[in-house]
Amino acid sequence: MKLISPFALGATLYMPATRSDITDVVMGRKLPELRSVVICLEDAVAQSDIVDAMECLRGVLRRIGQSNGQPVNGPLVFIRPRDAAMAAQLNDWPEIRWVDGFVVPKLTLANLMDWQRAVTNPALALMPTLETQEVYSPNAMVELGDAMRRELGDRIIALRIGGNDLMGCLGLRRNPATTLYQTPMGYVIPMLAGVLGAQGFALTAPVFEQISSPRLLHEELALDIAHGLVGKTAIHPSQISVIQDAFRVSIEDLNCAKLIVHDAAPAVFRHGDTMCEPATHYHWATTIIERAQWHGVKAESGQVEQMRLAEVCR
Repeated sequence: MKLISPFALGATLYMPATRSDITDVVMGRKLPELRSVVICLEDAVAQSDIVDAMECLRGVLRRIGQSNGQPVNGPLVFIRPRDAAMAAQLNDWPEIRWVDGFVVPKLTLANLMDWQRAVTNPALALMPTLETQEVYSPNAMVELGDAMRRELGDRIIALRIGGNDLMGCLGLRRNPATTLYQTPMGYVIPMLAGVLGAQGFALTAPVFEQISSPRLLHEELALDIAHGLVGKTAIHPSQISVIQDAFRVSIEDLNCAKLIVHDAAPAVFRHGDTMCEPATHYHWATTIIERAQWHGVKAESGQVEQMRLAEVCR
């Protein structure tokens, strides 16, 4: 299995498998700035359209094969199956070689082994989605994290937080005038960042569904990043550049990170107005450096330096 940095995901755009423009997106002819796309066969597709959606997906994958694969700078491609049974079917398609992995909907401790048995292709990475009522329990998340690490191991790129489904568990919907952090997600996201982040999992942020509220999207992104989240689901193409720009790092942070990881760094030192302690801040520093490799750096003048992508096997 190829190793994929969670920071490679950037803004992840979900597309129903029935859309006619998926091939153009996957091949980089449309939305060339997009880093990752999820072709959805679950919530975005009606039960009555599943057969057509599967045929559309297979057609997309065959067209990729006819082009000898994606271009080097094309987006990472994931499929969101409806359930483990559908994943087992997709797992055996010859055309699945053009897919980077599966997004696992509604993963729980009860169905984890179903997914482990369904996705046997070692080339397929996984992104489980946390979106059921069990997510509200820290103890359940500790147990789920242990099981994911034991059964799925390094196949997991990141865990996706399903904000809308989690709000739906409470009979709630996002208030268009506030961020998710002003809802019960203000408890769930920090808890998941702590419980599962401490187990070594990267987490991505829920979708922001207000297309015409860029100021609020910026505010929510700042909170996402402050909680250590590594990417965000996009509901509309207009959000892609906003999300990915938010993950650029400041020159100040990058310089500080490089000093912290330097072999000659003292045990404690001052950088600007901040005291740095490599023993404590080393993990933060390596994360900042990796983020900069994928998303670039914000220059002090407000100009963005040219992006340099980290090496990744595709």
